[in-house]
Amino acid sequence: MKKIMLLGSGELGKEFVIAIKRLGHYVLAVDSYVGAPAHQVADEHAVINMLDGTALDALVARYQPDLIVPEIEAIRTERFYDYEKQGIQVVPSAKAANFTMNRKAIRDLAAQDLGLRTANYRYANSFEELSKAVSEVGIPCVVKPLMSSSGKGQSTIKSEVDVQKAWDYSQAGKRGDLSEVIVEAFVKFDSEITLLTVTQKSGPTLFCPPIGHRQERGDYQESWQPCAISAEHLTEAQEMAAKVTQALGGAGIWGVEFFLTAEGVYFSELSPRPHDTGMVTLAGTQNLSEFELHARAVLGLPIPEITQLRTGASAVVLAEREGSEFHFEGVSEALLQKGTDIRIFGKPTTRPYRRMAVVLFSDVLGADVDLVKQHAMANAAKVKVVVTK
Repeated sequence: MKKIMLLGSGELGKEFVIAIKRLGHYVLAVDSYVGAPAHQVADEHAVINMLDGTALDALVARYQPDLIVPEIEAIRTERFYDYEKQGIQVVPSAKAANFTMNRKAIRDLAAQDLGLRTANYRYANSFEELSKAVSEVGIPCVVKPLMSSSGKGQSTIKSEVDVQKAWDYSQAGKRGDLSEVIVEAFVKFDSEITLLTVTQKSGPTLFCPPIGHRQERGDYQESWQPCAISAEHLTEAQEMAAKVTQALGGAGIWGVEFFLTAEGVYFSELSPRPHDTGMVTLAGTQNLSEFELHARAVLGLPIPEITQLRTGASAVVLAEREGSEFHFEGVSEALLQKGTDIRIFGKPTTRPYRRMAVVLFSDVLGADVDLVKQHAMANAAKVKVVVTK
């Protein structure tokens, strides 16, 4: 039995813990607040500020885990190199976790070291530097904190008057103490996909069928699998994903995001862990969900193949206001439709736009994807988070 330390215990971590527990292993779930979703299903839980390197070191020394599995960005990932030297397996690897928790490191690796096609970009550490960067990449452009998740701090500059607002919003939404942002030229894309990529300790790199998604405020609202993509674009995306994951090293699942354009495929971002858009795989679209794939990969268990079984979609349920006491309405109505399921995450508090649940819908393989998406969104719309206090 392996002892696994999960750093970050949100809804993705919760599903990963369930997958790991089914394989018979011990999990310590760590987060910055009590009652995080993965806390509810793990063997033990701990609450620390993971940006406090001393506190993180102390926790690792106390529990002596066999594996450390990061789920969020706000971690002192530079400590991971020392943990690897101590013989602890960092997932996917210390290099991967350290690079991908910071958009600067991963973008420079992709664009400069590996020569992948990316949007034109600059970095900025202040409002003045942001103004200069915007003038160089052009308007419209996208501004993102180097450390953030779920679209926090991300905005699009459409005119000069948006520059100050973009800087202020990036600083409000950043994770950790890093103020630097990346400024990206706007890519005119036809669609965007997540290509879940699985690297193994022994075995070939595998790819899940591509997942399409739609975002608002930089955060995903719905996803579907499979999504339409040409054979040429899929091959190009797979080659890029294989190249960047190989450069970072290690075993696990990666959420690799791409823009599909008339000029070809653009590399966008990469997460070294299950991806929020990949929650659609909980609808039974594949023989193994992204969480089961991650569990097998990090444990070194074989994954003979990834097979598409059904056409599916996911749609999020958001809170509308802040609260500490709430309940869900409309769950029964949503579940009336055949093929529908729901995952309520168990977050202890609400705030505007906080993701509280996801509604899943699936149909037979080959079903009309647009109809499947419509069913998922319609059923999600029936579920309301009712805040009472």
